[in-house]
Amino acid sequence: MEQTLSIVKPDAVERNLEGEIKEIFKNNGFQILKEKKIQIERSEAEKFYKIHETKPFYNDLCEYLSSGPIVVMVLEKENAVKGNRELMGATNPKDADDGTIRKKYGISIDKNSVHGSDSLENAKIEINFFFKD
Repeated sequence: MEQTLSIVKPDAVERNLEGEIKEIFKNNGFQILKEKKIQIERSEAEKFYKIHETKPFYNDLCEYLSSGPIVVMVLEKENAVKGNRELMGATNPKDADDGTIRKKYGISIDKNSVHGSDSLENAKIEINFFFKD
């Protein structure tokens, strides 16, 4: 069993979609081990997205993640990282496959409703970032 981090981003929380998105995870075999609704500061978003700090979209990404409440979750199932990436769909909702979360709920490449860890290594780092036990 693998664990991965998922974030329901501010645009989806603002539209009260967290319940529907959680149901999609559950209906696709994910178990939600931990979850909490929080609002992070800009400085926390900068630490979370540090891996992207050299990219041109870094500032917008940090500003956006800290712009409103988010729901952070630890998801578990076999091949959780890959399964979550497939379920989320492409970063740009226009390019996402039908049936994916981003295709269904994403507004734009920036406001694409969900984040998911991109590797097992990053999943551990990201889970620890939000759920320090």
